[in-house]
Amino acid sequence: MTALKRPMGALRSVVVAFVLALTGGSLMTIPAAAQTQTQSQTQAAAPAVTGVFVILTVKQGVAREQVMAVLPAEIRATVQLYLGGKIREWYSRGDGRGVVLLLDTRDVAEAQAIMDGLPLGQAHLMDHDYIPVGPLQPLGLLMANPVATKGAQ
Repeated sequence: MTALKRPMGALRSVVVAFVLALTGGSLMTIPAAAQTQTQSQTQAAAPAVTGVFVILTVKQGVAREQVMAVLPAEIRATVQLYLGGKIREWYSRGDGRGVVLLLDTRDVAEAQAIMDGLPLGQAHLMDHDYIPVGPLQPLGLLMANPVATKGAQ
């Protein structure tokens, strides 16, 4: 029974951290505390960026034939980026309208430079959306006050 409680307590702590991440900690009901938290967040360093998701879609009005003509060169260049460690993960979009890449870059500017250098980028056939990502920040709360998380079990 005790062995079951430990994983559940750890799971509960992770769920609480995840909820805090999704809500941005905005569930505080005491105005003074909320104001202090907002000031602390503003003064705190920006979260670490460990990668950038790039969502690629074919631009409106671009014919499939235009993309297919450039695709062999795009595939070769993309494989070279993967082998060089710049592309960490890559996926086809479920709607069939493009791909999603996770680039091993520290900022959006570097990700944009990579995408602009690819054949489809040079031909201006694709739209790109960039999303910088990093570690789940509220998990740090678990490390900052281990006594509080122990009592929550």
